[in-house]
Amino acid sequence: MLADSANIIPQSGRLDRDIHLPATVKLALVGFIAEELPLWRDHPDRPAATAETTLTEHLCDHLNSAVYTSPSWSHVQFRTETADEARGGRKIDLSVKPCAATFIIEGRRHSQFDALFPIECKRLPTPKDKDRDEREYVTNEPGTTGGIQRYKFGHHGASHTFAAMIAYVQEQALSYWLTRVNGWIQDLAGGQDSVWNDSDSLQLVRDNTATKVSMLKSEHRRVGGLPECELRHLWVEIG
Repeated sequence: MLADSANIIPQSGRLDRDIHLPATVKLALVGFIAEELPLWRDHPDRPAATAETTLTEHLCDHLNSAVYTSPSWSHVQFRTETADEARGGRKIDLSVKPCAATFIIEGRRHSQFDALFPIECKRLPTPKDKDRDEREYVTNEPGTTGGIQRYKFGHHGASHTFAAMIAYVQEQALSYWLTRVNGWIQDLAGGQDSVWNDSDSLQLVRDNTATKVSMLKSEHRRVGGLPECELRHLWVEIG
């Protein structure tokens, strides 16, 4: 039994080793997630699910298995429903954190208790309900649960200048949703005294028609004196 072992040396306050990483590591991690999305979607053991929270939980399971065997990302872990650092009462859908290491990126230390960046997950289309806004990937007015809205207004990720979003596309093609999402943003930008701008629109980075995964990007001027935030969007067709 463990209690009978004389070789156990108790440790307290153990420090993980420091790993210095380039500023581009977050983009590389988004690329890793993009490569894993079709493998997760097409995995023969993936349970059938349509609900956002269940899809995100299963994606988290898959990503943690993928990094465990990865020579490049074995010191990374994924967590669901973690507290936002700036607003502890709010939950982040998916977070990327160091594992058994402390990452130093541009002089900032990230331990296992710190998110490298937050990830918001949404379904396209938004499920129909009396309290839901079809534009929820972008905004939910007068609420604060819109995807891009949360970052732009600092409801999520206020302490980050880089974040990501994942869209589970359950109907229509990716090109259809790019037109729809940018149309919603342009409509918001046209409102009187709007803090939205056409520059909030998404731009296509790459579209893999074979895997049905697209990567997009957007940049957002934020309110409340927060610095600009860059978002990377990963859209995967699962319908």
